[in-house]
Amino acid sequence: MAQSGAFLRLENVSKTFPGVNALSGVGFDVRRGEVHALIGENGAGKSTLIKVLTGVYQPDPGAIIEIEGKRVENLTALDAMRRGIIAIYQDFSLFPTLTVKENIAFSEQIERHNHLVDWRGMEKTARKALESLGVSIDLRARANTLSTARQQLVAIARALVYDAKLLVMDEPTSALSSGEVDMLFKIVRSLRDRGMAIIFISHKLDELFSIADRMTVLRDGRLIGTAPTAEMDRKKLISMMVGREISDERMRGKGAGDVVLEVKNISKHGNYQNVSFQLRKGEVLGITGLVGAGRTETVLSLFGMNPPDSGEICLEGKKVMPRSPAEAKKLGIAFVPESRQTEGLVLQQDAEGNLTLPVLKDFAGRSGMIDFKKRRQRAQELIQKLNVRPAYPGMQALKFSGGNQQKIVVAKWLATNPKILIVDEPTNGIDVGAKAEIHRLLRDLADSGIAVIMVSSELPEIFSISDRILVMRRGRITGEFDGATATQEMLMEKAVLA
Repeated sequence: MAQSGAFLRLENVSKTFPGVNALSGVGFDVRRGEVHALIGENGAGKSTLIKVLTGVYQPDPGAIIEIEGKRVENLTALDAMRRGIIAIYQDFSLFPTLTVKENIAFSEQIERHNHLVDWRGMEKTARKALESLGVSIDLRARANTLSTARQQLVAIARALVYDAKLLVMDEPTSALSSGEVDMLFKIVRSLRDRGMAIIFISHKLDELFSIADRMTVLRDGRLIGTAPTAEMDRKKLISMMVGREISDERMRGKGAGDVVLEVKNISKHGNYQNVSFQLRKGEVLGITGLVGAGRTETVLSLFGMNPPDSGEICLEGKKVMPRSPAEAKKLGIAFVPESRQTEGLVLQQDAEGNLTLPVLKDFAGRSGMIDFKKRRQRAQELIQKLNVRPAYPGMQALKFSGGNQQKIVVAKWLATNPKILIVDEPTNGIDVGAKAEIHRLLRDLADSGIAVIMVSSELPEIFSISDRILVMRRGRITGEFDGATATQEMLMEKAVLA
């Protein structure tokens, strides 16, 4: 039987795919009225476990799944939903062109098996769900017109209509500002206090310590342990996750060289104003600030995707003004976007295809035919150079963990031999161990002579490898600091008060 107060209990849950043991004998319980953090590196088995408990995957024989004290066999996705297990993924799975009320209440309409839609009933259901969360959203607004935070609230309201008893939240704060995170946490605590069980998945450790009542750690598909948050600390948690200690020390480079890029008073109406800075060969220039500060818009201008209305950009002393990514690439500028899955990778294509996409012409002979042997050799070299795991160029990009997907995106642009590498939120949504690898990689690239611009909202990341730090607020640079001596208070003052 389930433990007292446990809504869900798992025991001996394993899941094997051809050649891969994704889960091995995992077991823990999730109690009513608690926020339970599920933690682990990319590839630790979190996603597979969630798909098992939501009925998407069937576990290997011998697994025990108990819901509300009753053992469940052959759990399907529909069974899981009807038993109150609802997952909210990073994309929220909303219908973008449907209204708020349609997204919230369409499932109830389907369950009624009516031939006609009860529009009045749908509106009543949607309004009640939003009111229970204490939020107000225009029921007639289409989902694709809402902010990320409001889309998430719609997804939560939809879960309440499903009569959710266990809510799984996968990286729910990855695209939210600090204020929006506070609002979300208020709602999560409210749901917990009403008796809902919540599984909370995040790579942001500070947030986990703030919101979770208990923590379960997975590593390599195995359960490492479950403990109350009060008995954990950051050092212990990281050690459980990665099996080793991760240093928080600031990495120092070999020293910057000559100025390679100079930006002089560039402005773009509605984006940024009078932005000026220099970038030197062999340095990492960190750019930070609150969401909406104009950081991404500024660096996109350097890559030809958001050309400024005025001002100058000088590369190695010569005026340039890239008007497209193709022009920027010819100038030796590379850009790794924030969203690797939607902007950085062709997920259905294999690693080799992604790695060689920007330099495909290099493998074409006079006839225009691709030399696949040469292309495979280049892909293998890049995989080895960046330690992509597994080292299999024929594997689809979507099957790699988040950290290794990010390495593939970086490697793809390294193949162009850039002078300047721009990375936007380089470790968004990847685990602490993979973050350390990406940081070391960027530091090593700078030490090899590449000039690196890193945009990040995470101050520990900014401090980790930046030689200099620029702070932006409302489209302007409000401060410049030495990476070795800057403090969080100094940066936040310029980000919030300047």
